[in-house]
Amino acid sequence: MRYTKRGRLRFTSHRDFQRAFERALRRAGVPMAYSAGFTPHPKVSYANAAPTGTASEAEYLEIALSAPRDPAELMARLDASLPAGLDIVEVVEARTGDFAERLIASRWELRLDGVEPATAEKAVGVFLAAEAVEVRRQTKKGLRTFDARSAVVSLEETAGGSDGPGPHPCAILRLVVRHLTPAVRPDDVLSGLRATADLAPPVPAEVTRLAQGPLDEESGTVTDPFAPDRDAAEAALTRAAGQQAAAVPGITG
Repeated sequence: MRYTKRGRLRFTSHRDFQRAFERALRRAGVPMAYSAGFTPHPKVSYANAAPTGTASEAEYLEIALSAPRDPAELMARLDASLPAGLDIVEVVEARTGDFAERLIASRWELRLDGVEPATAEKAVGVFLAAEAVEVRRQTKKGLRTFDARSAVVSLEETAGGSDGPGPHPCAILRLVVRHLTPAVRPDDVLSGLRATADLAPPVPAEVTRLAQGPLDEESGTVTDPFAPDRDAAEAALTRAAGQQAAAVPGITG
């Protein structure tokens, strides 16, 4: 399933979403498969959740069912059981394995209110020209230093503009980042822009994940992680249609 975190719901933590989603499963009457043991839990696998405070159009999870269900019906029932902003937008039947391993990269949009597009474009050039950009971040294992530049596939300033009646500059950055260990997040790239080019937005950036999935190395684009499952489903339908046609007895005159 692909779901979104929009508007104020971007401030929900991953644990908050887990609780909301499990309640939605019960309200929607989804026939869930459960784990074994003394405290069975519904079989739900979450993949690479976005950090709290960032919006996303491309969050993913997998569920295991105890009985077949139509994906479109399942999507409608679950989406109706979740609050607006946490929206189920796409459901496919899993026909291949290792889904999480397909999530190789993410495409992000960073809105920098109060920053002139020309200033942001110059800072992007400085960042990309650097061989390495070391940033520091507090993690569960303490303060870590790592290279933010190595994970960045592409970074560009796109169409910025003005909001409201007066002149309010706004730079829009588009960013493709590989999923490495440790993970390089958009705020790490912003820290790198500050360190290399002194780019410091006057207000916190609005960050949205636009996509995540396999990375096309040639074009540098993030592709659809559901494509293998769709292809497998289409191939299965084609085989079934061929077998049905072959089973129809011929007509002789």
